[in-house]
Amino acid sequence: MTLNLEDEYGLELGIDYEGTASLVISQVLEEEGCPYEAEVNLLLTSNEEIHRMNREYRDVDRPTDVLSFPQVEYESPVDFSWAEAHERDCFDPDTGELLLGDIVISLDKVKEQAEKYGHGVRREYAFLIAHSMLHLLGYDHMTEDEAKDMETRQSAVLEHLNITR
Repeated sequence: MTLNLEDEYGLELGIDYEGTASLVISQVLEEEGCPYEAEVNLLLTSNEEIHRMNREYRDVDRPTDVLSFPQVEYESPVDFSWAEAHERDCFDPDTGELLLGDIVISLDKVKEQAEKYGHGVRREYAFLIAHSMLHLLGYDHMTEDEAKDMETRQSAVLEHLNITR
């Protein structure tokens, strides 16, 4: 698994951004049965920048905690048949890794939400990565059932890694 992490903000929250992200991404891939080595891009940014991106890409004029930009299109979650059919577009020609997509996290929101929900910043950061990884694997939370399913999967990942409230 390759993680390309860029911290354009530089807000220090006292956690190992790369190490925690790698653990969570690997655990999600394992639990979801991804049959490939994968590559994920992670951008750490500010409320101001994620607000701009949210407005530009989603037409939502407010900051958010995390944005997910999947590279793979799925008929259903973790159905990799589309990637296999479009190998040239979905796999890195040099490494052979599946290009899952991009995650953008507001470190301001990590700090705010950790305080709001009464848990550590590492737990909040890990939760947002798990949440976004599920989006990169084709999951969504548009219905109540989908939201419950994602919540269960996110919780399982964090529990297996012992990153709890």
